[in-house]
Amino acid sequence: MRFEHLGAEPRIHPEAVVAATAVISGDVRIGADCQILHGAVITAEGGPITLGQNVIVMENALVRATATNPVHIGDHVLVGPMASISGAVVEDEVFLATGTRVFNGARIGTRSEVRINAVVHLRTTLPAESTVPIGWVAVGDPVQILPPDRHEEIWKAQRELDFPGYVFGLDRDTPDLMVQLTERYGRGLARHAGDRRLD
Repeated sequence: MRFEHLGAEPRIHPEAVVAATAVISGDVRIGADCQILHGAVITAEGGPITLGQNVIVMENALVRATATNPVHIGDHVLVGPMASISGAVVEDEVFLATGTRVFNGARIGTRSEVRINAVVHLRTTLPAESTVPIGWVAVGDPVQILPPDRHEEIWKAQRELDFPGYVFGLDRDTPDLMVQLTERYGRGLARHAGDRRLD
């Protein structure tokens, strides 16, 4: 399913294959020989998304751009089932395994691997040819790659990256943070009310 969002229509190369149950919304450009499988969602929420050539986005994966953080995925990248990329740059020949999460402002270097259920956190730079092991967390710039049982170290680095400030423009210490966050984010997402289905 293709949707016009905020006046922008997806541009899909004629040699790309998009499953009938995939959703492609807004300012999205999909290159030659890409394969977008069933249930995948590629949605440009105010910023563009570009997929190079030979990109595979598997079942139920999510690729989301924001006005602040567009998405660029290079050539020969595999985005595994149920993986999520939000506002990040993924360079060429990267493998993102099942269930991986890549957050706003992250950059994943060429020929890197992010293995099953691993996380590349907000504003993190993963150098070329890096590996994030199964379930581990990459955080910061310079990057630290830590196992999930080292929560205090992850949180120390993550806190300074300021998720609510960077993504939502809100101070973490705001007493009604979730009230403001959900109302602000909800207003942004409500812009989908004017979307137009193209197929």
